[in-house]
Amino acid sequence: MTFTVEYEQEEDGRWIAEVLELPGVMVYGATRQEALAKAKALALRVVAEVRDELQS
Repeated sequence: MTFTVEYEQEEDGRWIAEVLELPGVMVYGATRQEALAKAKALALRVVAEVRDELQS
């Protein structure tokens, strides 16, 4: 499964990463790499929750 992640650096220096295919999956990180890691973790959680809901 492939997702598109958009990045933007805020005025305060933090990075925001948004997974376009998963509404609401948006995270902040001190660096772009941290934001990506957090976005991946949250995306995996969301996908797992949806999968679990569909199986029940």
